[in-house]
Amino acid sequence: MALRGRPRSFDREVALDSVMKVFWEKGYECAQINDFTAAIGITPPSFYAAFGSKEQAFREAVDYYTATIGGAPLVALDQAVTIQQGIRAMLETHADKTYACPAGGCMVSVSSIQCKPENKQVKEFLKTIRQDSFDRIYARCERAIKDGDLPEGTDLTQMAEFYHAMLQSLSYEARDGGSREAVQSIIEMAMRAMPKRVTVAA
Repeated sequence: MALRGRPRSFDREVALDSVMKVFWEKGYECAQINDFTAAIGITPPSFYAAFGSKEQAFREAVDYYTATIGGAPLVALDQAVTIQQGIRAMLETHADKTYACPAGGCMVSVSSIQCKPENKQVKEFLKTIRQDSFDRIYARCERAIKDGDLPEGTDLTQMAEFYHAMLQSLSYEARDGGSREAVQSIIEMAMRAMPKRVTVAA
């Protein structure tokens, strides 16, 4: 008789990375349990013991994605000295990350393009993740006014919406097979919409 509570025979973080990539490539609806078990090399009972359900595995995979690959662009945005540098760093980091993965695009953007009514909670979950990204871009733009990077009266909502939409657009460009060079041209065009820095550093 098997002992309860014995260690799993796989590295859970490595398994989670594999689960993330399956969802990233196939999307939530098309990903099946046999896809996960094949990617990890475990049986369905072991998968359910580790992750509970497909939806729970997806939520955990998205959290893992946003804490690692998906979070890098926003980290680049926050760490840059000026908003002009930050927006460029965010877009270019996002592009680099999406092209580094064979699946292409942003996992959050492409994994629920279509969702059946019974999976509405998954769609709402991803909407919350995207809203958080928007809020962080908005907050960084807001800080830029205080820092003298943007002029008073800048429409921060419009600016945040524009650059947040650019992230998703770059994802679809990568997913559809557009070249990294083509995406860079799009980024350069997007940067033309960014106002010049108001205060010139001494």
